[in-house]
Amino acid sequence: MVGFKNRYMVMEVFLDPNKENVVDDPIVITQFNISKAIKETILVNFGECGLASSLGSFQVKYVNPITKLCVIRASREDYQKIWSAITMVRSIGNCPVLFNLLDLSGSIKACKNAALKCDELKFEQYKLMVGARLSADVTQQMQNCLEKIKILEH
Repeated sequence: MVGFKNRYMVMEVFLDPNKENVVDDPIVITQFNISKAIKETILVNFGECGLASSLGSFQVKYVNPITKLCVIRASREDYQKIWSAITMVRSIGNCPVLFNLLDLSGSIKACKNAALKCDELKFEQYKLMVGARLSADVTQQMQNCLEKIKILEH
């Protein structure tokens, strides 16, 4: 028996790219929000049949609301369709967004390593941008997200 082949995409989400970086973002990025936006775009661009064929393995595995990083799983057959649909997502809620692919891999382990490295670098950038306004709550939330990604498995 052959295992089910997946592709894992590490994506960066840019909120409202036309505005300056604001500490209080208008929307909180969650697995549900990202998944819903991608599914709507697949439906619009590939129809019901395209959506149905993609849903078998499509899943937003991980989201970090601080660094705006997410990991998306798709089947090997459908990952290009899902990737193209992701590039066509223009908003989550009423907040304009852009997605940037940082890494594409065939295993969750390689994806986890890439996401962990990106998360750590982006959090360092965030700390520099926020400066003295960095709260202990945000630091704890980031540590929780890093722990989640370390245990990320099927």
